[in-house]
Amino acid sequence: MNTINNFTFANDRSDILAWLSPLNPKLRHQDIRDGRVGNVGEWLLQTEEFRGWEAGSAGSESDNPVLFCYGDPGVGKTFVW
Repeated sequence: MNTINNFTFANDRSDILAWLSPLNPKLRHQDIRDGRVGNVGEWLLQTEEFRGWEAGSAGSESDNPVLFCYGDPGVGKTFVW
């Protein structure tokens, strides 16, 4: 049997995925959610741009189904909502 970094091809898929990314997204999400302060991103929800994006135009080509929040690392994007 072939071995790569102490894993054999016979190992469970979950073991291989854990080796590729040892991060636990569920715990990370919980930590972030617990660290949020109420109404921090409320200003964003009140902007004309956000309200226009949220309302969309019911199926037209100008709909924007994805909201992309950009900014430098560490400025608080994760904690906005």
